[in-house]
Amino acid sequence: MAKYNDEFKLEIVKEYLDGLLGYKLLARKHDIPDQSTIQNWVKAYRAFGSEGIMRKFSKKVYPVQFKLDVLHFKKQTGASYRDTAIEFKMNNPSLIANWQRIFLEEGVEGLKPKQKGRPSMAKRRDIKPAEQGKKMSREEELERENELLRLEVAYLKKLKAFQENPNAFLEKHKQQWHSNSKKRDSN
Repeated sequence: MAKYNDEFKLEIVKEYLDGLLGYKLLARKHDIPDQSTIQNWVKAYRAFGSEGIMRKFSKKVYPVQFKLDVLHFKKQTGASYRDTAIEFKMNNPSLIANWQRIFLEEGVEGLKPKQKGRPSMAKRRDIKPAEQGKKMSREEELERENELLRLEVAYLKKLKAFQENPNAFLEKHKQQWHSNSKKRDSN
C-alpha cells in the first residue's frame, strides 16, 4: 500500500506551486520526513501533470533496447534517476535504478523480459517398443515376456500370502525392511 494517496500528493504540490510555503516548511507542516519527497512530486507534476504523481496499477513492459538507451543516456549525461526518467517520459525513477543494478550484475541478458508463472506441464508421450528406434529380435521378445510373467507370478504369490495372514506378512516384511535400513545406516 502506498504511504501517501494521490489526492494528498496533489494537494501538497498545489500548495507548493501557490508559492506560500517552501519544500522544508511543507514537509514539516504535513509530517513528511524528507523534503526531497515533495521535490520529487513537484518535478513529476511539472513534467507529466497530475498523471505524474498518480500511482500506476498496470506494469508497462519496456524493450531491451529502450532500457539500454536510458542507461546510456544516464551514463553519458550524468543525470539523476529522476531527470533521466523525466527525459524518457517515465514516472518511476527507481525502475531505472533497478535496470542499472541488473545490467551491472547480469549484463544485457538480465534486461530481457523473463517468463512469468509456472511452466506448463509437458505432454507425456507413451513410447511403444516399435517407436524406440530398434526392433527387438524374437529371442529378446520372449525373454521380455518371461520376465513379465515371473514378476506377475511373484506378485500373485505375495498377494495370496497377504490375504491368508496379513499380520504375519506385514511382520515379515517389516523385519526385512528394518534389517535392510540398518545395513545402509552402518555404511
